[in-house]
Amino acid sequence: MTGNGTGDTEALREEIRRTRVELGETMEALAAKADVKARLKESAEQAKERMREQAAQTVARVRGQAARGAGRARAQAYEKGELVRAQAYDKGEMVRRNPVPWAAIAAGAVATVVVLMIVRGRRR
Repeated sequence: MTGNGTGDTEALREEIRRTRVELGETMEALAAKADVKARLKESAEQAKERMREQAAQTVARVRGQAARGAGRARAQAYEKGELVRAQAYDKGEMVRRNPVPWAAIAAGAVATVVVLMIVRGRRR
């Protein structure tokens, strides 16, 4: 101990100051816990942020799937187009090689149209 007692007084004042600071921090923490409205608002903000992140991930996933699906559809359409072109070419070659059956079918169709026109004309 010191002879004049100033060391003990200063130590006590310093301890009182630290205690006040700690008490102030404790009171702020308690006040924050007691503020239900602020806690609910913070919780709602966190939930909104999580939902935004999930929505962004879902949109990205759906766009990726759509792009892959569109690519597959394009490839299938191209393949089908090539198949139809090849079949049309084959049919055209068949008609060029043997036009008689196709000419008979066309003549039959023309005759059917003419007969229908005559029958309708008699009804009037």
